Amino acid sequence: MKIDVDALTALTIKLVDAGGENPGGTEAATIQVLVKQARKLGLEVSTREVAPGRPNVFITLPGGTAPGLLFLGHSDVVPAGDGWDHDPFDARVEGDRLYGRGSTDMKGGLAAVLTAMGLLRDSGESLAGPLTLACTVDEEEHGAGIRDLVAEGLEYEYAACVVAEPTDLETVIACRGDSYLEIEVAGRAAHSGRPDDGRNAINAAVRICNLITADQEKLAMRTDPLLGHGTWNVGLISGGRSTSMVAPDARLSVDRRLMPGEDTTVIREQLLEEISAAGIDSDGIEVTARTTMEMPGFRTDPDHPLVAAMLRSTKAAEVSSPVTGWTASCDGGFIARDLGIPTIVFGPGGLNDQAHQPNESVSVQELVAAVHIFVLLARDLLGGGEDS
Repeated sequence: MKIDVDALTALTIKLVDAGGENPGGTEAATIQVLVKQARKLGLEVSTREVAPGRPNVFITLPGGTAPGLLFLGHSDVVPAGDGWDHDPFDARVEGDRLYGRGSTDMKGGLAAVLTAMGLLRDSGESLAGPLTLACTVDEEEHGAGIRDLVAEGLEYEYAACVVAEPTDLETVIACRGDSYLEIEVAGRAAHSGRPDDGRNAINAAVRICNLITADQEKLAMRTDPLLGHGTWNVGLISGGRSTSMVAPDARLSVDRRLMPGEDTTVIREQLLEEISAAGIDSDGIEVTARTTMEMPGFRTDPDHPLVAAMLRSTKAAEVSSPVTGWTASCDGGFIARDLGIPTIVFGPGGLNDQAHQPNESVSVQELVAAVHIFVLLARDLLGGGEDS
């Protein structure tokens, strides 16, 4: 198998240069690059618009009637922010590193998957089932793309899914999920000279923060060897109208990281019950809470055939790939929970040292290794021929 490193690098650069900052809803340019390249490679392409100008794309190398292999990615990137040495959307290669926003998260992974599919297409090998790359919009914000995907379903049946997010080429079999809660506290305004005439919503919000801190301490006592434990973080707080007024309102924006199997609805209702038990929402104080984002966690058995096939593939490519977990979250939880497809995460680039940071970069050697491994994995699971 001969990988054209220059072509792989050029594709990654095109994807990075296409941008797709979110918030912003500008993934269309990235989708155009993927679609153009997929058609050039002779692959099947379909798109499904999630919102105006924001399509999910599905790229398929057809196979037989057996369940196939699904690769999952996303077309958006986080805002570039400050602190870059070069234009973040003018990708460049320096030594073994390809720099640009999204190079690691996750334009490099998309380029590696698409290149692997092209190699398999050119080889003329007969696959037992379809090989598909599904690329969703809005992963970095509210998950509109993956929600549309699971709601509308997939054209083919799949036995396994690989999320090509950056894992340093480690085999991630478990991920935490994430959820956002918006908590509204309503009190009653009064003159600050007579605070007892009012009901201070900020004081109530502080008490809620203390409840959250106490629950965080309880969560830390139940540690999973792969994923650690669930976490709370109060990321935003606001409230009040004036220094000389008793605050009639307050708002908390809270992040709750989820362990596999946890349900944000249950967590929200438990928090409201604890607020009531503590007497916070009494005597003129009202508290409401709503979930504005949920991304489920997941766990795949380490003995699952998908995991075994990935480890065979990495070994054949002479890449060390320990089985591990991810404290971050990704769209794979929806695939595992809602579609029942066994899922792992595997891709080029580093989550903790590169993703969402200034001067984000990915190793070209890792891109090449990922292509090799993705080809081997498809052959292993879908009954392709020998490596050439």
